[in-house]
Amino acid sequence: MNARTILGTIVATIVVAWATAAIAATAARAAGPSDVARRRTPVVEAYERVRDSVVNISCTQKVTVERWGMGAFGDIFPMPQQFSERSVGSGCLIHQDGYIATNAHVVASGSQLSVSFADGSDYPARVVGRDLDRDLAVIKIDPKKPLNPIALGRSDDLMIGEQTIAVGNPVGLQNTVTTGVLSALHRELNVAGRTVYRDVLQTDASINPGNSGGPLLNILGELIGINTAIRSDAQNIGFAIPVDQLRDMLPGILDSEKLNKVIVGFRVGGQDPPKIADLREGTPADKAGLQKGDAILAVNGKRVEHAVDYLVAMLDEKAGEEVSLQLERDGKLIEKRVPVVALPKPDGVKLARERLGLTIAGAADEVAQQLQWRDHGGVIVLKIDPRGPAARIGLRPGDLLMTIGPSEIRDVDDVGAILAESEQGDPVDVVFRGERGRDIVEGRARLYAR
Repeated sequence: MNARTILGTIVATIVVAWATAAIAATAARAAGPSDVARRRTPVVEAYERVRDSVVNISCTQKVTVERWGMGAFGDIFPMPQQFSERSVGSGCLIHQDGYIATNAHVVASGSQLSVSFADGSDYPARVVGRDLDRDLAVIKIDPKKPLNPIALGRSDDLMIGEQTIAVGNPVGLQNTVTTGVLSALHRELNVAGRTVYRDVLQTDASINPGNSGGPLLNILGELIGINTAIRSDAQNIGFAIPVDQLRDMLPGILDSEKLNKVIVGFRVGGQDPPKIADLREGTPADKAGLQKGDAILAVNGKRVEHAVDYLVAMLDEKAGEEVSLQLERDGKLIEKRVPVVALPKPDGVKLARERLGLTIAGAADEVAQQLQWRDHGGVIVLKIDPRGPAARIGLRPGDLLMTIGPSEIRDVDDVGAILAESEQGDPVDVVFRGERGRDIVEGRARLYAR
């Protein structure tokens, strides 16, 4: 075979290869949609289910620091300086009416909160309640359009090694997705020798600053945990609060009796559908014939699919109204009507003095402004019993009480409603703001009712 023949063979081979590649590329372009379908993994599908449910939370808090300066004649005078501290975290929408779950450490009391969705829509938000022990909180926005809440899964059947998906806003990068596996269950997270969180999930899905409060999902796109912390001295070790702890917390934070100051007479558990877990004798619910274990299927004709649906529906019930409940008992459907009765107003000033050793009053506007309390709410500490529980945790006259237990404090009536349920020896968590030295600080402490 001469050189010309060999060259011709090589050229022909190249032409055939080029033509084959071109045909393959054309076929690939023509088969694009089906190719995309083949690449649509369960992770992609899970993210698409929740992308409209994950939010970015911006928390801005004004802080005043008092510096000292010298005048022209050598006199020294205070120079208050005010600046803003801003933090960013994540959250997940748990109800279409605008209720969002996040970490307690993401949303400081008295701060200015802003929530943004993946579509760019922004809303101001307010804190509904916080559970500091579990590092969980619920905030509320007033939506202007229908929202898509995340599906609440369960954490009592999780398997070590199953796929996990974290969605959040690490270092401000909105709706970032990372994947991994469930590395361990029932972890304890310790800081400086102190147990901070108990019974948390461990995952190797990448969690970074800004992910806090965002969802940890299973492969079905269901919420199984709230991302909360990372190990700074390690890689691929992150922690999340199990969703069942969120379920257990919600009936306390979204308690219509406490928030609306009414009596219905029962509380539900966090399971789906919600079931009556506690029924108080002699209350309207007891007199109406409700029983412990009844499953609630509808409130005023509106179907209840999840416990959070029931809790939010009951927040609309006010004193003097009557709520219609559709129940399931022993496999049978029954209807009950329960009156909503006004709660006798406990004396918050008296209870605070007797159980906490505090003399309190409603916070006057000028006091609230001095302490940078944005909403001018809360109660002010006027006097401390030196032998009382409050004195032992370092509260001082002039401090502003912001939270007692899981609830934000708006006035002395809120204090009364909360303390009326406490008994001697019960732990009472308090969040307060006050002057310490030249700074205005926010503190947290636990005392025990006497």
